[in-house]
Amino acid sequence: MPPMRIGCCGSMISPKADPVGIDIIDDLVQLGFDYIELSMADVAALRDEQFADLRRRVEQSGIACEACNNFFPPTMRLTGPEAKLSQALDYVSRALDRAAALGAKIVVFGSAVAKNVPQGFPHDDAMKQIVELLAHMGPIAQRVGIVIPIEPINRGECNIINFASQGLELARQIHHPNIQLLIDYYHLKLEAEDPAIILRAGDAIRHVHFAKIENRVFPTEPDPDYAAFFDCLRRIGYSGRCSIEAYSQDFTNDAKRALGVLKQLTK
Repeated sequence: MPPMRIGCCGSMISPKADPVGIDIIDDLVQLGFDYIELSMADVAALRDEQFADLRRRVEQSGIACEACNNFFPPTMRLTGPEAKLSQALDYVSRALDRAAALGAKIVVFGSAVAKNVPQGFPHDDAMKQIVELLAHMGPIAQRVGIVIPIEPINRGECNIINFASQGLELARQIHHPNIQLLIDYYHLKLEAEDPAIILRAGDAIRHVHFAKIENRVFPTEPDPDYAAFFDCLRRIGYSGRCSIEAYSQDFTNDAKRALGVLKQLTK
């Protein structure tokens, strides 16, 4: 089984100055990361000439943008009375075209703010809206060769699809090869969900996010809980991508140490 590819999400490092997340790319190359993960919503918002510059910067760096997080902008409603399916799907098509142009194979469907259920709106109706959206997103993603893994997000940030078990159930309900599941260690641990859900999910897992649970920072030191998590991934034969999605006050040092930890865990 080949080792997992280790990448880093750029948009959480300097979110105000660099919301796309591109400014760390040269550091990632020097440190030995396999790829960068950029913010889809911010990439999609770029003007054409800005996107052309971004694409050149990625191509010249020596590593690829193999994944994108932050699919939908927080201003777009995906649930509730203001949700507009046609508007969302038009955005999906344009965004995925840009992701594919960057070489991305994964675009994560987390988007907590966009999919949060408005107060007073029936939860079941909101879930039906998400099911309908994902059912239409599958063929669009398939057209450009991208997989969209569903990211369960903890209840402190989102009020729908909080557990990996719920994300797995949703992916199986959609039943499309390009709609699958993401496992995020940080959200999994915050919800105290058993990592054995990984064994149940099996090959539905197409992407992994990772951060230390305390303060959501880089995992710079080994931890027995990390080993148990990656052991479950090893048992299902997972050899995809694992992105650090974390904050840092000392990016270069933290990234170097965290990469060493993850290389030990994934070898």
